[in-house]
Amino acid sequence: MSIEAIASALRQAEKTGEPIAPIRDRIAGPEDAYAIQDTNTRHRLNQGARLVGRKVGLTNPAVQRQLGVDQPDYGMLFADMDVAHGDIIPWSAGAQFKAEAELAFVIGRDLEAPDCTMAEVMRAVEYVVPSIEIVGSRIANWDIRFVDTVADNASSAFFTLGPSARLLKDADLLNCKMQTRQADTVVSEGSGRACLGSPLNAVLWLARVMAGVDRPLHEGDVVLSGALGPMVASAPGARFVAEIEGFGETAIEFGEE
Repeated sequence: MSIEAIASALRQAEKTGEPIAPIRDRIAGPEDAYAIQDTNTRHRLNQGARLVGRKVGLTNPAVQRQLGVDQPDYGMLFADMDVAHGDIIPWSAGAQFKAEAELAFVIGRDLEAPDCTMAEVMRAVEYVVPSIEIVGSRIANWDIRFVDTVADNASSAFFTLGPSARLLKDADLLNCKMQTRQADTVVSEGSGRACLGSPLNAVLWLARVMAGVDRPLHEGDVVLSGALGPMVASAPGARFVAEIEGFGETAIEFGEE
């Protein structure tokens, strides 16, 4: 099955809400998976979508081991994926939505060097905000391995940014505690260290990789740096509130079925 055919099948799955079978046995490896992702990125851009950022996935070493990889992956964020704090996302059973809390970084300077340094990344970060990423899978039953999620735009769906922003110099990225609640129940907990040891490590990795594939991070881009705790399956009517110590909270809700 060709790169274009798989890319088209993933687009159709997103449009219809009918997931497809895993693709890992139909492609050669990660290079093909990223080619599929790029094909759909170019398709969306050609249809008028606007690229506003990137996401980093697989930042937890335990998840990397589970999928048999030793590095994160990345996906594209488009303007129509941005959901306002506290807003309602229409429910779609086929989207297989899950929620995860993380720190998002708003970039204030272009990062165009494939060998950019941590110092350059730190200078480029304008604000840090709490975020909930809504992930979804066009692969049936979340039966994914590394190449499945890469091809599927890193299993992305929506994201929301909290209303409070912090300067990097005022932020404790390592020791900040995260707690996600659904109604009055805590459904996920974690800390900044759970994201590659530091969320800034994830931003640095992403900045280098994006420059290397000619999609560098630019001023105004949003970077979702990776989950601070386990992701949580959603359901119709569910409301998630994520609070990250020192950064405030953000919330998202799903419509009824």
